[in-house]
Amino acid sequence: MSEPSAATASTAQDFEFKAEIQQLLHILVHSLYTEREIFLRELISNAADALHRLQFEMLTTRDIVDPEAELAIRIDVDEPAGVLTVSDSGIGLTRDEMIENLGTIAHSGALAFLKRLQEAGQPASADIIGQFGVGFYSVFMVAEEVTVTSRSFRPEAEPVAWSSRGDTRYTIGPATRAARGTMVTVRLKEDAREFLNPSRLEGIVRRYSDFVPFPIYVKNKVANRRAAPWRQRPQEVTAEQYKEFYRQLTFDTADPLLYVHLAADAPVHIQSILYVPAKADRGVLTAITERGPRLYSRKILIQERASELLPPYLRFVEGVVDSDDLPINISRETVQSNQVVARIRSNLVRKLLAELTTLAEQDAARYAQFWREFGPLIKEGVATDASNREALAPLLRFHSSRTGEEEWVSLKQVQERMAPDQKAIYYVMAENLRAAARSPHMDYFRARDLEVLYLTDPVDSFMVLALHEFNGTPLRNIADAGLELPEEKKEQEPEAESLSGEAFARLCERLAAALGDRVSAVRESKLLRDSPCRLVTPENAPGADLQRVFRLMEREFKAPPMILELNRSHPLIRDLGRLAVQDPNDPLIAQAAEQLYEGQLLAEGIHPNPVDMLPRIEGFLAAAVRARVQ
Repeated sequence: MSEPSAATASTAQDFEFKAEIQQLLHILVHSLYTEREIFLRELISNAADALHRLQFEMLTTRDIVDPEAELAIRIDVDEPAGVLTVSDSGIGLTRDEMIENLGTIAHSGALAFLKRLQEAGQPASADIIGQFGVGFYSVFMVAEEVTVTSRSFRPEAEPVAWSSRGDTRYTIGPATRAARGTMVTVRLKEDAREFLNPSRLEGIVRRYSDFVPFPIYVKNKVANRRAAPWRQRPQEVTAEQYKEFYRQLTFDTADPLLYVHLAADAPVHIQSILYVPAKADRGVLTAITERGPRLYSRKILIQERASELLPPYLRFVEGVVDSDDLPINISRETVQSNQVVARIRSNLVRKLLAELTTLAEQDAARYAQFWREFGPLIKEGVATDASNREALAPLLRFHSSRTGEEEWVSLKQVQERMAPDQKAIYYVMAENLRAAARSPHMDYFRARDLEVLYLTDPVDSFMVLALHEFNGTPLRNIADAGLELPEEKKEQEPEAESLSGEAFARLCERLAAALGDRVSAVRESKLLRDSPCRLVTPENAPGADLQRVFRLMEREFKAPPMILELNRSHPLIRDLGRLAVQDPNDPLIAQAAEQLYEGQLLAEGIHPNPVDMLPRIEGFLAAAVRARVQ
């Protein structure tokens, strides 16, 4: 598309849509839609946005066209002519803005729309419109021709008109319009004349735009309620009204998992409704790039996404927040440092966490659904929000050695069923649940039926660095060398065959020599039963938790020296010990040392480059096969 020259700026001029826009229009016009009425929602949304933007401008200037004009949206029909019009008294468009917004791919979002549509491998649906800034083009589902006539709020700007038949071209030229704002004139297709019926139009407005905070007139009759539900008392809003507002706010077709209505006057005035969605990933229909609720001051929209109102770990929360205590001339910059906002944030977080706690206590099934979707974010909160850590900890859920893969346990439940002489809540870190269950560190705890939490999320490493105890009970990694364990009951158990002292000492010496400074010691384990060895963290050294954090944060990670503990009774260790006595220089001992050591690094989730193990494993296989065929 070529830009108009100054010489032609005052005359009508034809332009050609870019290829992506042409493709988009083709999809919209020729695909099947179950709800073509969606086009009206999009035109109303655009009009409401124009009115919001004008409100924001009016905070700082009154030098605008028609400063006293009512902020409203009007829908009119001319049935004989088959024409529908949607007009607003909002901010309006200049000629350059019209070219930029109605004909340029970078601003329409159409390219992202097409890409996500292709990735989904499915035809377009009506609900997808509006998610990528392509909502205006949905009008061509019902239009033979569309004309957009607009006058900017700027007094010096001239009225301008844009028109297209939804093919490859559009026209922009001068227009006659005295009023500020934009009017979209739609000449309807023959099969879309249902949208000339005022009752049909009123029904669409109530379905999609009932809470738009500006009057929407259909044939000079207000069709929307406008009463913002967050400005009503909680007892005045029904459950269905909460759900309907959520759908209008988010375009999510599913009901929210939880909604929180907060109305308070002290210590700060807040009127808010916040929602927890049912799903973290609500698909292509609800993809957003920014987070945070909408922020209003005395019903005037200040920010579309006020990220500073909630901490990052609550970024899944949707909703609106209104406060009369915010200064009316507040700007985006001053919002971020305003003390009122800090108090609002504190109240919102406290209320949300209290409601989640109530949900966890009263409806375990629904809370489990919440945890499956948003659990890692709550763990992120424990790691990052010291001021709310005490309130967040009871919300944590884990798999453990006593639960199945579908079951979850809280720290309180683990604490209540601790052994009488147990001094800590135990956990093990691993890449996944299966690896945790098979960890060599679990031998002792499995034999004594002591519950161990399985920490398998990447964020767990950060969480346990911050969460040292729960209700006075410390949390301890079972890989720590200095771990205090309940005293063992003295029972008569048949002694397993084990290495002699001399053979075991020689094996420890050979393994230590092979591994060098990668281990601080090789010694006998007092805890291992089924596994040949394990790696433990020396006392006063960075623990496995911190090591995993280092690995997550650094590309180049070198495992620190650890203690290699051996199970003296394990068949593999016995055979290696005998080999160390018979032939101390056998290269198999050094290869076994490498494999045992790196295998444990892998099990701990701190191996810097697991692929390095493959040649050695292949060598062992080759040797085993040769031994069989000889």
